[in-house]
Amino acid sequence: MDLHCGPTPLDHDGSRADSLTIDTQVPRAERPKSIHEEDEGNATVELASIMTTASNPVSPGPPSPPLHQVRMRDFIPPTRPSSTPFPQPEPRSTELRCTSCPTGRFLNLDSSDSTGQPTLQAAGTSVDVSLNDLPTEIHECILDHLFGFRVSAASKSSITRWGTALRHPRRKELSELSLVSGAWRILIQERLYRHIKLKASIESLRGSLAYLTARPHLRSYVKHIEIWFPVFHPKYRPLALSNANTLPTVTPDGLTTASYVLPMDNCSLEEAFYFVAEALPEVCVLTLEGGERKKAPKVRHWVRDPSQRRLRVMPKVQSVRTLICKGQWNLIRGEEDFETIMSALPNLQEWHGSYSKPKSKSYLTMANILVKPMRLSSLNLCIEGDYRRELSFPPYFLKVSNRLHFCSRLAVGATSPSLEHISYTGRVCKQFFLDLMAKHKDPRQTRLKSIDLTVKNCCRQVAHWNESGSGITDMNFINAFEDLVMAGIRALARLKSVQYLRIRYVDLDSPFPPLNPHFLLRDGWCSGVWSETIISEMNRVRPNARFEELSDSFGEVGYRKDGRMTFTPEFPTSKTVSLKLSNYALLSAGLSIS
Repeated sequence: MDLHCGPTPLDHDGSRADSLTIDTQVPRAERPKSIHEEDEGNATVELASIMTTASNPVSPGPPSPPLHQVRMRDFIPPTRPSSTPFPQPEPRSTELRCTSCPTGRFLNLDSSDSTGQPTLQAAGTSVDVSLNDLPTEIHECILDHLFGFRVSAASKSSITRWGTALRHPRRKELSELSLVSGAWRILIQERLYRHIKLKASIESLRGSLAYLTARPHLRSYVKHIEIWFPVFHPKYRPLALSNANTLPTVTPDGLTTASYVLPMDNCSLEEAFYFVAEALPEVCVLTLEGGERKKAPKVRHWVRDPSQRRLRVMPKVQSVRTLICKGQWNLIRGEEDFETIMSALPNLQEWHGSYSKPKSKSYLTMANILVKPMRLSSLNLCIEGDYRRELSFPPYFLKVSNRLHFCSRLAVGATSPSLEHISYTGRVCKQFFLDLMAKHKDPRQTRLKSIDLTVKNCCRQVAHWNESGSGITDMNFINAFEDLVMAGIRALARLKSVQYLRIRYVDLDSPFPPLNPHFLLRDGWCSGVWSETIISEMNRVRPNARFEELSDSFGEVGYRKDGRMTFTPEFPTSKTVSLKLSNYALLSAGLSIS
């Protein structure tokens, strides 16, 4: 409940009038008082004394004489001591004053200068103080509240945040805030042009180059640029010439039918790199999106045919530190494609590559690239990211396993002397850590600090096709996952610089996702799957590491009316930090998880 108090009336002298007034004036003509009048006088004195004590917090002085013995002209009020704060009540003012401005100046919101900004006035004069004179930190806080907080261009978290930071639904309205003041125009343009996305066509690059040439101050604001290559575009034809099986669509030109054809106006990587090098001098993150569709065309790397270009080299983009390749199969299909792209980025430090669909050629291509010497400090590779369990190995991976062991090739890539962080999503087994330890015989030669593996399935030798599946109800997979975790823990004995190790299995079809096996070592604390062997091995390689919690069970097991067993987690609302591996045998017996 809100209490609204109205203003207190003011006296003629400007001070506030009390709601209770006590008349202590002695009449001119003295006359004898009756008993009742004398009692009323004593009550008045007592009430006056109470009101004085309640309103005056100072220590009481000598007792005052009775009121009937003192005249108003002889009464001298006591002086308030100097130690008492605020000796006199100050009248309130409705003016908005600035505490950091000189005395007598106040911000008048009714008057403004020629630019429309509020001005600071004093004694009828105007001073050139406006919104632009506020500290830059205040402007940054206001815009961070509207746009969202920015992260540094060198931050690892910026890669994921920049993807949607400026795809704001009210982008047009936010851009109009640049008209508020000159200071806001610069700050808002820095946010709006921090991340831009362009279509990889000749027309789009020419228009963008002309736009930035006319506005050269915007070029330095761009820190992240995305260039996406379309794999098809619609072709419109008159309805009379179309096939009957083609559905009609409504376009601004009228009723037509749309058929999709290969794009003819796509630019090459050579032209894209030239545009970035010439137009954007401070861009540090480059995203190339190759697209995905059935039998998609490969992105052209050169303007002319390689046989006619006469040993031309790619334009150098010196400022790019991070390369993100989406739909990488259309960008890199061989070792030569990889070397061509890397030659244009001499200062590249991070490479994030992801494939839209799993293919045997993706594994084989990356297997040949990972054995090449690289100067990267961070590698993030995602070959299979659908996060679905499978009943057996798919045929395309059998083609890979018949030719090479991909885990060994991945370990070679992780042994790069400059590599500090590696993240991989796909098929991996314990051979990755075994080869990694074999390559790193001297702990002083490695700079590797973090290893992050997201397991699609563990490659292993099986006798029957149904023994190569994945999921929490497949004990063959659980045993292979345990071997992978054990190999990773043993590798920590030689990889002294590794302080972060995560091995996880993600299944979106899992009946209970918190039971998906995972192991995590971070800041000296372990969580996830455990067994007596894992605990003893962890104490050997990292004596200071401790498990957050060790629980012997997943939860409670019950029965349904039809006789099937059900499972209830022990901690249904909290994150699972303890998974005993022996309990997965209960799930493999055909329990129904609810």
